[in-house]
Amino acid sequence: MITNEYYLSPEEYLEAEKTSQIKHEYIDGQVYAMAGASDAHVTVTGNLFVLLRNHLRGGGCRVYMAEMKAQIEAINRYYYPDVMVTCDLRDKETDYFKSYPCLIVEVLSESTEAFDRGKKFNDYRHLESLQEYVLISQDTMNVECFRRNEKGRWELYPYEQGQEIHLASVNFHCPIAAIYEDVSIQL
Repeated sequence: MITNEYYLSPEEYLEAEKTSQIKHEYIDGQVYAMAGASDAHVTVTGNLFVLLRNHLRGGGCRVYMAEMKAQIEAINRYYYPDVMVTCDLRDKETDYFKSYPCLIVEVLSESTEAFDRGKKFNDYRHLESLQEYVLISQDTMNVECFRRNEKGRWELYPYEQGQEIHLASVNFHCPIAAIYEDVSIQL
């Protein structure tokens, strides 16, 4: 079992995660257990994974859901994004984490929203390969896509009920309703 009582090297963390019963995120030597997810959270994540997997099938990109770590080597972090896409051949060299994602998606929950919007987004911005960071509400039809522009600045592209979502990093379009299929949402 991993605890927060001492510094853990990235190598020790990665080895411990292989056999751990629960997932932990790693922040500069400290590990933090991840809580379980709601039905809506899991359904939204699964819906987007399937849509992206079908869209990317046969190409050079890979999509991952919940169980694959994103490594942010520059600042010594490992997170488990809800959905992550990498099109970088270097990511084929590692089995337990990916270092060059172009798209990261987090489905928001009440307990993680502030962290996902703040510190985690700040950390993800250290990934030079990252082109889009997407936050999806699990309670309302609301998707926020933060896209890095040609000057390296992040621009917000919000989507609401009735709109089509565009993820430029993987040339993906879909109605927002497809992401929320089988989810009870507040109108």
